[in-house]
This record gives sequence, C-alpha cells and structure tokens, in this order.
Amino acid sequence: MISKHILKEIITTNEEFILKHTGDIVAREEVVFPETLRKVVVFYGARRSGKTFILYDLFKKYREVSLYLDFEDERLLDFEIKDFRVLKDVFLELKPHLAGKRLVFLLDEVQNIDGWERFCRRAVEREDIRVFTSGSSSKVMPAEIQTELRGRAWSIEIFPFSFREYLISKHIDINDKGLVYSPQKALLKKYFSEYMKWGGFPEVSLLKSEFEIKKLLKEYLSAMYFRDLVERYSITNIPLLDSLTDRLFSSFSMKFSLNAFYKQYRGRFPFSKDLLFRYYKHFLQSMLIFEVKKFSESTYKRMRNPAKIYAVDTGLCRRITSLDDGRLLENIVFLELKRKGQEVFYFDEKIECDFIAKAGNDRMSAVQVSFELNEKNREREVNGLIKACKWLGTNEGIIFTWDDEEIFGAEGVDIKIIPVWKWLLAGEIES
Repeated sequence: MISKHILKEIITTNEEFILKHTGDIVAREEVVFPETLRKVVVFYGARRSGKTFILYDLFKKYREVSLYLDFEDERLLDFEIKDFRVLKDVFLELKPHLAGKRLVFLLDEVQNIDGWERFCRRAVEREDIRVFTSGSSSKVMPAEIQTELRGRAWSIEIFPFSFREYLISKHIDINDKGLVYSPQKALLKKYFSEYMKWGGFPEVSLLKSEFEIKKLLKEYLSAMYFRDLVERYSITNIPLLDSLTDRLFSSFSMKFSLNAFYKQYRGRFPFSKDLLFRYYKHFLQSMLIFEVKKFSESTYKRMRNPAKIYAVDTGLCRRITSLDDGRLLENIVFLELKRKGQEVFYFDEKIECDFIAKAGNDRMSAVQVSFELNEKNREREVNGLIKACKWLGTNEGIIFTWDDEEIFGAEGVDIKIIPVWKWLLAGEIES
C-alpha cells in the first residue's frame, strides 16, 4: 500500500509541473466530452499521440479542483486498487477548501492498475467525481473494456495531430481566410509537404531538424515495438515479428494478405499460420495499424477479400520508391475520415475506388485519392469513382489530389477534384 506522504508529494509536484512547464497546449478539435451524462471518459490510442497533453489541458481548465496521476510514474509502482480509496481523502487533506466541491480526477495510463474500472465507476456514480482516463493499451479500447464500465464509459480515440492541429502547433492562424491564397498558400503547401512526410505526432511537429525527427520516429517505433507488442503479448518469435513489422509498414495504403505472407516466409524461419494471425491481431490491438475491409453487403465477402492496411501516422510508414507520395496522401485521407468518426471501406468491383466513407447518419460518400491526375491515370480514377457512386446511388463524388482542382460532371455524377491540404484545412468532406 502506497503511503499518503508519497501520494501528496506526487499530486503536488504534478500540479507544479503542469502549470509551470507545459506551455501552450494545442486543443484537440475532434474531442467532445459529455457535459451532462455521468460517464468515465476514456482516451485511447497509439502511444505518443497526445493523450497526456489532453489531460494536462483539462487540468489547466479545472485547475482549482483537479488531481493528475501518471501510473507510469515509478513512484506509483506499489499503487494498488485499494489505494484508490484514500486518493480523495489525500487530495482533500491537501486542499480542504474543496470539500463538497465536484472534483476532477485525471488518471494517465490507468490500465496499469488492475481493477481501475471499479474505482472509476464508483467515483463517477456515487461520489460525483469527474473522471478522465487515458491508456495506450488495448485494455482500454471499447471492445476490451471490462464489464464494470460497459455502458458507463465515454470512449474517445486519439490520433496524432490533424493537419489543422499541426498548423496550430506551428503558430499558424487556421481561421485566416487568406491562407489558401499566395503567398500564404506556398507556406501552407510547404507545411503540408512536411506533414505528409513526417506525420503528426505532437512532439515531432515541434522539431525542425530532419536528423532529430528521424531519430525520434525511430525511437517511437522501437518503444511501440517492445512495449506494445513484445512485452505486452510476451512475443517470442522475433524473426516473425520483425518480418511482419517491415511488411505492414511498407504496405500502407495497399491490400495485405496474410495467406500470401505465410507462403512467402514459411521457408525462411519456423512459424505457424495461427501464430501469424495472432501476431497480426496484436498489431491491430496496439493501434499502430488499421485495416479497411472491402465494401460489400456480404460479411463473407468482406472477410474473404484482403484488407487494405493504413498506419496510425505517416511518419512510421516505410518508403520504398518515389511513387509512395500517392499512398501517403491516401493514408492521410483515411486517418482524417477515421478521425471524424466515419466508417471506412474500399470499393473493388473489377474497378477500384479508394474509399466508401459512411457517416453517423448513414450517408455514404465515394472518395478517390490520387497524387495527380494525368493522361495515364485520369480515366481509371474517374471511372472507379463513377462506378462507386452508382453502386451507392449517389450523384456526387470526390477525388483528392496534391494540387489539382476542378469540378465537372460525368455520366450523371458531379465530381469535385480537391487538393487534400485544402480539404483538411476546411475540415469537411462536403467542401
């Protein structure tokens, strides 16, 4: 059992650090909290996506009544579920004037404490404490959250910075209407080129040296590899994990077949197909990659066809050729659709369309992504979009590009060609 003295020391030093040393924090745009419902708010997502700074921001907002604990703090190694019972008492001993006030508990990496769900439920429902938690483990994902919190949690998936948030971190006024015109347009495209190349991890966005960026991204991937895969799932077949890691992060924005991987690698080192499928599932659980299924009313067809793979951040993607810019754009578009809560599929009926995006109101949109439209690919890209639109019964479709912009009609479908950076800045798929 951890001592009250240590808890008080941690609470006090955390408060001092957050208020004096965290500086300006970029407010996350897609994070919406329940204002009236009594729910445990759970932030989940890949490591280094900015969950901790969301908690810091909340601490500053509710600084008079807030308590912040990071359960990866080595001083809390002895913290157990029973220690939650004294947490409120310790906090009120430090700040007795808050007795009777509604307190705010901010619990970082809370999944490290077995049974945390029971405490959070009791704190919210019986003690009227607002509880915000975060985790980088699949343990806090909605599908795996324990029974005690089913129906009582408000889960919010956190991604690395959107392009708008990335610009804010660069001190760009995203509400400036002149951004899309010269000379600001040139600056905007410069930043988008960097964002596409290095991704949106918050700490990365603050760096200017390419050497430092590459080194930091390498360290991120190493930490995710060991902590979220090797240690979390007690992985022992390292050659298989290494090969799967390399293939997944070089297959971004492409179809990926586990059966094909098995046939290619089974003679190089020993592993079973069951083990391969299990390791692949661990990647999905780690939230480092996402898979997109084929658009079909048939569950069997969705499962039988290979999924397309997208990385949680383009900074982690392995570039192989100069043709990868189109795939990077596609990965960025996928993440933005996902960030906005859209359900995403790919379309493939003898001709392909990159995305079918389904919004919460069941409205579906057809989306194509191409770095540029030229004589070689224009007909293919347009025809794929048209077929997807007709399949959906919609007369509107979008093609996202690096810089092409055009509006035209074809076969009864109104087609908008929009630069990705302009769409990301506007923030709406209908733009």
